[in-house]
Amino acid sequence: MKSLLIVGCGEVARRVIPLLSRHYRMFALVRRWDLVEPLRVLQVTPILGDLDDRASLYRLGGLADTVLHFAPPPDSGTRDPRTANLLAALARGKLPQRLIYLSTSGVYGDCGGAWVTEARPLHPQTKRALRRVDAERLIRAWAARNGVNANILRVPGIYAADRLPLDRIRRGVPAIIANEDSYTNHIHADDLARIAVAALRHGVPNRVYHACDGSVMKLGEYLDLVADAQGLPRVPRISRTVARQVLLATLLSFLNESRQLSNQRLRHELRVQLRYQSVTNVLIP
Repeated sequence: MKSLLIVGCGEVARRVIPLLSRHYRMFALVRRWDLVEPLRVLQVTPILGDLDDRASLYRLGGLADTVLHFAPPPDSGTRDPRTANLLAALARGKLPQRLIYLSTSGVYGDCGGAWVTEARPLHPQTKRALRRVDAERLIRAWAARNGVNANILRVPGIYAADRLPLDRIRRGVPAIIANEDSYTNHIHADDLARIAVAALRHGVPNRVYHACDGSVMKLGEYLDLVADAQGLPRVPRISRTVARQVLLATLLSFLNESRQLSNQRLRHELRVQLRYQSVTNVLIP
């Protein structure tokens, strides 16, 4: 039986594990003891280590045929030393055959609401996006150099029934008026897990895929749908000029980027049949 290593055991990884448990002997990198037992219950072998400490990753070399790299970069800087440390550890001993990395659609920056394919040049406009670009470049260069089949999944906003912006709506954080609003993109957490599995089976070497549902929606429209479905008041709308004065810089960085992600490559090459074609499938039965 082939072996699989999960790096970054968050919500998406927990959805992937049952989809692959019958096909792989599974390992997971963890840095806290309290995560060990929940993984063992899922028949996943925990490996203690910290991506911020390269020396602690020595057990990863030659461990797995396949790697799912779901761990985010650090919270500061413009580089991703965590990915650099992981790749250095994996290079010791037998190399994995496949690696899947979850990146972000933020690497494109603001596209003025245009439709975006995977061929569009990257234009990161935040440090958060620059860190992801660094990780992507490290992975693609390492994979090409070592003959590893790597795929990068550029992921937009992840949602699920228990992962909705309810706190923001309850706090009444304003959205932008419709004619100035930004397009937003989404993927259900269950579908994202299935996309990762499809990339393992069908991904073209060193290929990038948009992991999105392809729906067309502006952010304020999304917030209104959630509010209506939950019986909450809709958030107020303000102009961009006012938003620059009253909203936090971190929120503005999201509001300032508008793009519509194409998922043609996802559907045609990975042959994914999405269960949730739009967030409306979850909010409006």
